[in-house]
Amino acid sequence: MQPIQRALVSVSDKTGLVEFARALHALKVELLSTGGTARLLRDAGIPIREVSEYTGFPEIMAGRVKTLHPKIHGGLLGRRGTDDAVMREHGIAPIDLLVVNLYPFEATVARSGHTRDEAIENIDIGGPAMLRAAAKNHAHVTVVVDPADYSRVLDEMGSNAGAVADTTRYALATKAFAHTAAYDGAIADYLGARTAGKESRRVFPDFHTIRFRKLAELRYGENPHQRAALYAEPGELDGTLAGARQLQGKELSYNNLADADAALACVRAFDAPACVIVKHASPCGVALGANLLQAYDRAHQTDAASAFGGIIAFNRELDAATAVEILKRQFVEVILAPAIAAAAATELAKKAKVRVLITGPFKPAQPPFDYKCISGGLLLQDTDQKTITAQELKTVTRKAPSEEQLRDLWFAWTVVKYVKSNAIIYVRDGRTLGIGAGQSSRIMSAKIAAWKAEEAKLEVRGAVMASDAFLPFRDSVDAAASAGISAIIQPGGSLRDAEVIAAADEYGIAMVFTAMRHFKH
Repeated sequence: MQPIQRALVSVSDKTGLVEFARALHALKVELLSTGGTARLLRDAGIPIREVSEYTGFPEIMAGRVKTLHPKIHGGLLGRRGTDDAVMREHGIAPIDLLVVNLYPFEATVARSGHTRDEAIENIDIGGPAMLRAAAKNHAHVTVVVDPADYSRVLDEMGSNAGAVADTTRYALATKAFAHTAAYDGAIADYLGARTAGKESRRVFPDFHTIRFRKLAELRYGENPHQRAALYAEPGELDGTLAGARQLQGKELSYNNLADADAALACVRAFDAPACVIVKHASPCGVALGANLLQAYDRAHQTDAASAFGGIIAFNRELDAATAVEILKRQFVEVILAPAIAAAAATELAKKAKVRVLITGPFKPAQPPFDYKCISGGLLLQDTDQKTITAQELKTVTRKAPSEEQLRDLWFAWTVVKYVKSNAIIYVRDGRTLGIGAGQSSRIMSAKIAAWKAEEAKLEVRGAVMASDAFLPFRDSVDAAASAGISAIIQPGGSLRDAEVIAAADEYGIAMVFTAMRHFKH
């Protein structure tokens, strides 16, 4: 292993840079730098040499051209013991360490009101070229793109007479190629997802890259014989499941995370205190309340049997009283909330195996795309973010819903969006009474919802019903009437709408159409 004698440092993210550069200087490493990085290090009293002085060529075009020079790329690409003669002939000194991260393209395009010109100017050219050169020549060059790796490099240099181990250089090179690939992918996605011209609009790109970083390897996947890992999307993760902090509990499993995401998606849809209990990626109990304890109590009553071993999500800081009631009443795999009160954390600690996740305040926006893998390909769609107001509902029966029924119909319509299709739910007073999910026939889902309510000893008579897609036959209305349902919300659009509406009129049931559906497969 050859000791590092010369380093080129030019970064956008300057986290920990001064301390790193000072340590390199103490190890007798010559530092080359550019632009703002050079100014920062010089102001910190660290001796550096400007790249323009080193190459004998000035930075031009407002800094667009500064490192694209044979003395830089020759120094990075030169193979020790192979290219020494040509390097001496052209006055090229080896560069043993490259510390570079790139212009903040993704941060720029994530900012509201940015212009296309700003996006273009934040496309780094020299940085990726240097990273690729150093990573290709990792047999001789150490390349660092992440400030988190500064200490690793310094530790090895300190214990290896200034050198970095082959295995470390290989790992850092791999990370550098992943960094540039993700960077180029972000640029391609940004440009490809917008039409040309000043009045651009978002479109599905001709080529789509998926850019995620691994957060953790999981014990196993959906089943023990499957491997699995958790990856995070680029950017800010506050308020998301991938960015959640685990306060306590056993290691999260693949199924824990999938179910917790379903619970988070549903509970964040409500402004009032809410609780969502999920089992096998579909809600088994959802309720609003004056507080979280009441919301949990009402959600749990919907289907106490299914709630056992489920995921419980809240949209408020979890308080001690609610935490105590959960632990007293049921076995729970995961508890999820934007925050956990200190007293609640103390109570939860008594059940150390319970997984507790803190997401932070929920993010208002959802990811722009929803993915589904298929054999040989990928399905890409907009996320289902469309909502409907009470004013947009169309009453299609002779009887119109009351104000109280309208509130429950809105709640039911909000919940049914997160229930596996075919989905039928019964609701009263801002809580689910029965949920029929994932059936191949809608009438079966209706019957299951009624049976679930009966099993829970919850009175359905006078409640409302929601269907995630249109009712194809009157049989679902017949089943609803038999259960005592007083109002129905559904998309409409069936060839037999007239028959379905007539059935509702026959039973004196109010029915409203949304003109939109919420399939969830």
